[in-house]
Amino acid sequence: MSGWTVIGHVEVPSGGQATIDFNSISGSYTDLAIMLSLRTNRNATYDDFRIQLNSSDGTSRILYGDGTTRGTFTQPTILTSGGAGGATTTSNTFGNAFVYIPNYASTTTNKSVLMDGVQEHNAQTAYQSINAGLWSNNAAVTAVKIQPGDGTLLSQYSSATLYGITKGSSGGVVVS
Repeated sequence: MSGWTVIGHVEVPSGGQATIDFNSISGSYTDLAIMLSLRTNRNATYDDFRIQLNSSDGTSRILYGDGTTRGTFTQPTILTSGGAGGATTTSNTFGNAFVYIPNYASTTTNKSVLMDGVQEHNAQTAYQSINAGLWSNNAAVTAVKIQPGDGTLLSQYSSATLYGITKGSSGGVVVS
């Protein structure tokens, strides 16, 4: 049997919180996936989000666009992606993002972290990004921390769902 299993789900309570944390992640899956719906208290329409694996940082290469401009840049010391709305984005909207960590339980290789995100905003300009991250550590991933990029708090109703993905006997993943 193969498929996606919910390992954990967090919804930010009233008043917000600084991070969403998943700890004591079992090594019994093939890959990890995280679905995010985020808004922060940054005084802007847009914010990034950052991820730490086992309380340490990595590197990100980012391709972004906003409908008019586009570009690339590198964050040499953090795993980061777009996909969080800021405090001044359209009311009651949240950015959405997806994070994929293949082979997370390996203790012989560094980890790739694939991220993409899109800002939801009722205006002409809305940001999106696709990111390739590298966590230069061969430890198994047992903890994931999600935090705002420039804001200080994740807003109420922001959420994250962590999935464990199990490879099937044919080598493929079947979502059931």
